[in-house]
Amino acid sequence: MRKILITGAGSGLGEALAKKYASSGAQICVADVNEEGGNAVVQDIHNQGGEAFFIKCDITQQWDVDKLVMALAERWQSIDVLINNAGVASAGNIESETMQQWQWVLDINLLGQVRMSKAILPLLRNSEAPDKAIINIASQAGLTAAPGMGSYCVTKAAMVSLSETMYLELSTQGIHVAVVCPAFFDTNLNQSLRSSDDKMQALVTKLIKKSGVSADEIAGKVFDAVAKKKFMIVTHKDGRNAYRLKRFLSMEMYLNIVKKRMAKFAKKND
Repeated sequence: MRKILITGAGSGLGEALAKKYASSGAQICVADVNEEGGNAVVQDIHNQGGEAFFIKCDITQQWDVDKLVMALAERWQSIDVLINNAGVASAGNIESETMQQWQWVLDINLLGQVRMSKAILPLLRNSEAPDKAIINIASQAGLTAAPGMGSYCVTKAAMVSLSETMYLELSTQGIHVAVVCPAFFDTNLNQSLRSSDDKMQALVTKLIKKSGVSADEIAGKVFDAVAKKKFMIVTHKDGRNAYRLKRFLSMEMYLNIVKKRMAKFAKKND
């Protein structure tokens, strides 16, 4: 039975991933700052006949991360899969976003994942499973940036780069690394969104709710792709098309296309 740690598993995509992997027979450690949400996910998994338990953890605090790892070392002695899912959203242009907001989102979306990965690696190395893995949840925003979301795009692009580095470092140790880049889907990420721009807050909420894609669908795609040992998991067709444009066109051509599309989009949503 696989032993899987999922951060930010008290809601949204983390919850969907916890339930998906639990339904496959894995034991799940639900880690989250939200005690109520985390315990509710554990209860749902138990109701479905799965195995899970909750540990409260703030990934911005090294002591919290260390306590989580110590608890898992005592309970499991090893883990087979780490899913770095915990994250927050931010929005605002380069002038309006405060340095405090930049520091907040960097500490969670990037440094939090680094803290957790560094701390958990000894337990991953203890695993005898043939499918040991670290799954980093980034975003389409890490591949194809959008205006008005600078700090968010930067942290997610950094997660893509970090994942590539980790893949090259850890593949020789039998640990597969994957990075997931979903576009908008129906989740609660907008609830964590920090922005001084009410219009941007409303727009992000609208895009999330109109996406037509559920967290369960994304979790299913992640589950299948990781089983095939894929590295880059771009979950949306439009996202894959945009990424191909960026890779195969000159940067100037790509940016001009995006600029025109953004102008049309802004006019439509004005």
